[in-house]
Amino acid sequence: MNALVATNRNFKLAARLLGLDSKLEKSLLIPFREIKVECTIPKHNGSLASYVGFRVQHDNARGPVKRGIRYHPEVDPDEVNALAQLMTWKTAVANIPYGGVKGRRTEQHRRRSKGFADP
Repeated sequence: MNALVATNRNFKLAARLLGLDSKLEKSLLIPFREIKVECTIPKHNGSLASYVGFRVQHDNARGPVKRGIRYHPEVDPDEVNALAQLMTWKTAVANIPYGGVKGRRTEQHRRRSKGFADP
């Protein structure tokens, strides 16, 4: 089971225990915004390096979306979505006025050539 399936399953269980309306439950599972970008840049040796970034802004109803980015070659969009969703619930429970967001960028630190500076 991937992270998003597990997160959605747990949220649905909590929603039933709280007696949330099914329309509200469904709307809380859908991310506010998903953004995907790809940046191809030249390396010092003349070859090209391509990086993919993905950001999920799950909810901004309680305040601005704010949080970090994961740098890892194997982070997938479902994991980012699940982490953004969990950040929404965590900030709401802690009564912190931020929405849930998470982002990722593929990181190829082992493949990076010597002397190549990341943008």
